[in-house]
Amino acid sequence: MGDEIRVLVAEDQTLLRTTLRAFVDVAPGMVCVDGAADGAEAVRLSAAELPDVVLMDIRMPGLDGIEATRRITTDPACASVRVLILTTFDLDEYVYAALRAGASGFLLKDTPAQDLLAAIRVVAAGDALLAPSVTRRLIAEFARRAEPAVGPARTLLGVTAREREVLTLVARGLSNDEIAARLYLSPATARTHVSRLLSKTGARDRAQLVILAYETGLVRPRVVPEVP
Repeated sequence: MGDEIRVLVAEDQTLLRTTLRAFVDVAPGMVCVDGAADGAEAVRLSAAELPDVVLMDIRMPGLDGIEATRRITTDPACASVRVLILTTFDLDEYVYAALRAGASGFLLKDTPAQDLLAAIRVVAAGDALLAPSVTRRLIAEFARRAEPAVGPARTLLGVTAREREVLTLVARGLSNDEIAARLYLSPATARTHVSRLLSKTGARDRAQLVILAYETGLVRPRVVPEVP
């Protein structure tokens, strides 16, 4: 029982919430601890149940999934809780905000059942559900918004020159193997550098490292000028 992945489903549509809960409950090595019909309930149940993963819908009445994610990921009591966003469109503008709020990744609601279970396991293991192709789309969103940097001195304090190189490549959408090849490292060494970055910066996962690199100004978006 203790080795089971504990999942909380936050979804305002009763039928979908019930279906997801039942699906998780019959999956090997998983158990659904509860279901939430809105963001406020998701926050409350996350603190009470401390699930490993919250499947979080974005559009919910009252407190939406983005603010609920932010409250969960900033609550010290929920430090071990990971949030996996469920959304209708992969280019949904809210996905960007959800990742910034601390979500560990996102899935489409029409994702095949086995892929959903695999995603829960990935996030529960502490990894980000953010493939390089998705990372690159996140980068494109940074470029489109062109938000000002907050300055690297404070949040990157203690990060070595080599780790900054690695962080820059993570933010450019490279996988660990690609980083290893670019910097002439072994894949294991590249993974170690990424792990140290997570520890030093307090980032929850790779998705947060990408955001950190851009928001601190370590990496600047390449803004393509519009053609008149």
